Amino acid sequence: MKIVTAAEIKQLDQQATADFKIPSLLLMENAARGMVDQIERKWGCVADRSVAVLCGSGNNGGDGIAAARHIEMRHGEAIVYLLSPIDKLSGDAKTMLDTWIGIGGKLQVVGSFSFDEMTLILSESDLIIDALLGTGLSHPVHGPYKEAIDCINNVRETYKIPVVSVDIPSGISADTGEMLGAAVHADYTFTMGLPKRGLFLRDGLERRGAWDVVDIGFPKKMIDNAPLKVNLIGLTNLTEETSLSLPRPAEAVRSLPPMGPPSSPRRLNAHKGDFGHLLVIAGSKGKKGAAALTALASLRCGVGLVTVALPQSIDTIAPTVMEAMTLPLLETDEGTLSLQNEKTLIEAANGKKAVAIGPGLSQNRETVQLVINLIHQITAPMIIDADGINALATDLSVLKKRDRATHGAVILTPHPGEMGRLLGVRTDTVQKDRIGIAVEFAKTWDVIVVLKGAHTVIADPNGEVFLSNTGNPGMATAGTGDVLTGMIATALAQGISPIDAAVWGVVLHGLAGDIGCETSGEVSLIATDLIENIPKSIIAVSSPSTTKKGG
Repeated sequence: MKIVTAAEIKQLDQQATADFKIPSLLLMENAARGMVDQIERKWGCVADRSVAVLCGSGNNGGDGIAAARHIEMRHGEAIVYLLSPIDKLSGDAKTMLDTWIGIGGKLQVVGSFSFDEMTLILSESDLIIDALLGTGLSHPVHGPYKEAIDCINNVRETYKIPVVSVDIPSGISADTGEMLGAAVHADYTFTMGLPKRGLFLRDGLERRGAWDVVDIGFPKKMIDNAPLKVNLIGLTNLTEETSLSLPRPAEAVRSLPPMGPPSSPRRLNAHKGDFGHLLVIAGSKGKKGAAALTALASLRCGVGLVTVALPQSIDTIAPTVMEAMTLPLLETDEGTLSLQNEKTLIEAANGKKAVAIGPGLSQNRETVQLVINLIHQITAPMIIDADGINALATDLSVLKKRDRATHGAVILTPHPGEMGRLLGVRTDTVQKDRIGIAVEFAKTWDVIVVLKGAHTVIADPNGEVFLSNTGNPGMATAGTGDVLTGMIATALAQGISPIDAAVWGVVLHGLAGDIGCETSGEVSLIATDLIENIPKSIIAVSSPSTTKKGG
């Protein structure tokens, strides 16, 4: 599923009318009807229920006014509060208003009511629809619109009246997710045609509530041919109240490796060499758990063989990961990998299908130099995480010394702080433009970037972007990044293309966390819970009835 900016959705609206001859008024009518359909699916029939609809002067307001009419047609009771003078409306929104007035719909126009009066009506309603401000908002909210937003939020909080936002919560930037002065806190957002970026970024994440897409009649051919670069991957909507053990269909798990039944059974005469040999370079004194988590996650994902290279004094992961082989190495006085291991590790990487480097390595100077030298010289697809990224931040130029054709692709998996170190900027700077920063870095350094966090961003050097719709806040705990490294590395080791390996690993990682959250809860979720639920997540997305391949 594609995700769009405000400019992109505007272009699609115009194209639908100009090239496909779909009247814009019909698109608005479809949006209103579809939204009321969704409301009834969520809350039941609107008949005999009272709904307050707060509208602005733009198309977002037009959608809301039309929705009020559909509620009345289904024997509900709707009142429209228009936060703009009537003469400010034009085009389709004005047509919808004229129709509403024509059927005798209840209408209150700004200036004719007090916000105290509106608060009373909202507090006695069964539902509030926010259709104040849509995707065109680019400046801080002020005046009556801000008062209306504050009123909606106060009523929601005080009287527990559910709030539905049309397209995006009013006050949230459709492009960045930033709250512009004030923003509605919705319980549910129905986004029109395609999801907007702002729903998955910054304040938009906190304000959108659960969400779903309303089909307004865009031709599939138009969407397929549009130059849209950002894709939503994973489950259609994880915030719905449904069991994640039986998830909704996967949207873009694009190239599943042969993980076993039910979709891709392994050949009867298969052997472990068919499923890749992964080299994991990880661990230091006090951090052997990172190496163990990476190895165990990769084994759970179906890799044939794993060799873990780690300091000889902590060559004791066998009780935790009995299936992994180890390569004990010389170490520094601090218990980290010594630079003397360079030749040994280069030789160990020969013939490996993929190399994962970084978890728990520490930032010892000698170890940092070892990592830089290995990135330059190892000729295998590589995933770099954690202290591998911290080492890379000291000498980014080493990435330019790798030739993708001979050395294999590089996947980086930074969290926002590590991304900031790579760029020499603050973490909050990264968070303000997660998509833009990931894309620019991927293009500049010819790598795939997996920028971790809520709705992890995956960017490739061609400008293609994927946002994951799996995962939950309980995964913000030690070791989950090491698990992700092992999962992506497994796909690389099995010959999956680097971008598909990143997509596959991120989606399955988040889904394992979501399934684990069902039994452990967010507070108690730990990294090993994810590993335990990898089999369930693989089976869920591999099922022929749920998997959709393609972009």
